[in-house]
Amino acid sequence: MERKVITGNQAIARGFYEAGGRVAASYPGSPTVELLEAIQAYPEIYAEFSTNEKVALEVAIGGSIGGVRSLTSMKHVGVNIAMDPLMTFTQTVINGGFVLVSGDDPGMSSSQNEQDNRILGKFANMPILDPSDAQEAKDFTKLAFELSETYLRPVMLRITSRLCHSRSIVTLDEPQAPVYKPFVPDIAKYCMLPPYTYEAQHRMRDKVAELAQSAGQMEINRLEHRTDDVLIITSGLMYQNLKSVTDDISVYKLGMVYPLPIEYIRELSEKYRRIIVLEEMMPFIEDELKINRIACEGKNLFSFTGELNIEDIEMGLIEGGVIKDSKYAQLSALETTERAPLFCSGCPHRPVFDILKKSKAIVIGDIGCYSMGLIYPFEVLKTNISMGASVGMVKGMRKAMDMNGDHQPLVAVIGDGTFFHSGLSGFANLKYQMNDEENITYLVLDNSTTAMTGGQPTSSSNKMDGAGQDILIDDVLQSMGFHDIVRVDQFQYKEAAKTIGDAIKRPGIKVIITTRPCALHFKIREPHFYVDPTICIACRSCVRTNCPPLRMKQYDNIGLKSSIDPDQCVGCSICAQVCPVNAIKRFGSETQGGSNG
Repeated sequence: MERKVITGNQAIARGFYEAGGRVAASYPGSPTVELLEAIQAYPEIYAEFSTNEKVALEVAIGGSIGGVRSLTSMKHVGVNIAMDPLMTFTQTVINGGFVLVSGDDPGMSSSQNEQDNRILGKFANMPILDPSDAQEAKDFTKLAFELSETYLRPVMLRITSRLCHSRSIVTLDEPQAPVYKPFVPDIAKYCMLPPYTYEAQHRMRDKVAELAQSAGQMEINRLEHRTDDVLIITSGLMYQNLKSVTDDISVYKLGMVYPLPIEYIRELSEKYRRIIVLEEMMPFIEDELKINRIACEGKNLFSFTGELNIEDIEMGLIEGGVIKDSKYAQLSALETTERAPLFCSGCPHRPVFDILKKSKAIVIGDIGCYSMGLIYPFEVLKTNISMGASVGMVKGMRKAMDMNGDHQPLVAVIGDGTFFHSGLSGFANLKYQMNDEENITYLVLDNSTTAMTGGQPTSSSNKMDGAGQDILIDDVLQSMGFHDIVRVDQFQYKEAAKTIGDAIKRPGIKVIITTRPCALHFKIREPHFYVDPTICIACRSCVRTNCPPLRMKQYDNIGLKSSIDPDQCVGCSICAQVCPVNAIKRFGSETQGGSNG
């Protein structure tokens, strides 16, 4: 029996392997990216990064109906994309066990919102398990498949960012032999159309009610009695944080947060003077108890948004009169220098946003690395809603602005991964009821990878390293009837600036595809550049491209001039191209005429 220190994501992957899982699909999105990557380490399992979350869910549904235990993982907002098939699949009968891993993000560390997917799990009539550490993440994954097959339900394993990435000791067990169940066609089970859906609705309700009846006896829901005064009901990582604050309070730790063992909790409520619910984000458990007329409190003491750290829990318990003394109030974190998010050195998005900033066009944003184009120092993007939204939004804005007599050019950006994820339907709709005078320019930033989440393949990334597929974006758009399409190398700065500038001025729908790959994922590095301070006029044209190696420096006997850190420079050449006096040169191209220090 082996014990290892692993992350929550790795623990779920291990649990899937030990449970005899065989089909896994995902779309990369923090905090669950590492999960599928860990599953891919087990060659017995088929695992893929799909085009989007809906497709990933459907691949896993197919695996389940086909007779093997299947898993799909995605970040919380990804479940929104997958809700259409999910809401129907929850009515069908399970063949192979099915688990949906939802990575929630309290505090929005890497997300545009903070939705609580326990609510979606209940909405979809799915049991929801909420592990508190990596060991439980592994164990609950195995239990989820057992529950799925016993109660004929897909099961949600709900985890949060902190648990996904934190590490703890996990005991590794031998994998069980996979069970391959034959697919037996049965319209009443798998075809969710009337009249079959009527019976499915009753079956779904009855199975959830049956599980609720047994929830009070489940070992993962356990009571830790200390005193009869206060009972704290909690789950997940909040249990571990509470234990760091105090171990002197009675706790009912939930492993399954839906359906709740309501009758057992009702019995407990008669034994304790107060019931306090400790949970991050929405008052999900608190509301479930109040709906069932069980008196409790919670969000009057703890925030409805952000992570609840040890200090937050302690402060809430002190405010509620549960504890008196503080162990953490006087502690303060070490002061560190704040660092804003930056495009990487040599990032192909940087020259694009430098060009767009100078164009002064209205630019509609999307989700990806290029979302950073909305923050300082670029501040180019004016919207940022959801993946693929730029394509449809810019059309609606064009119509509205033209009605208002405002004919400013509009530009929208979208990445290659997002193009295939959810941009295709927007482009398919784009030409409908448009005329030749309506000015929209699209920039498809094709960097050959899903860069923001670690470099997973896209549907067009095969051209770079053999990963993903080799679908050409140009071919797809041409087949839709778009003809004003041009590819540009954004590292040929002047040519790219002219191409983009001319397109913005031209009426009609134009598509520009930028071609440079992700410098980080593909480890692109050319000989670095240096500044000759004797030539530099300190105009800051290079610094304004906001490349990390560039900064102003005080030179002895010369004054304040620009400089380049050779250890960070990857040789993209943009700074040299924007320099008006040719003070920036590539190392080794000629005798160096100055020092960067």
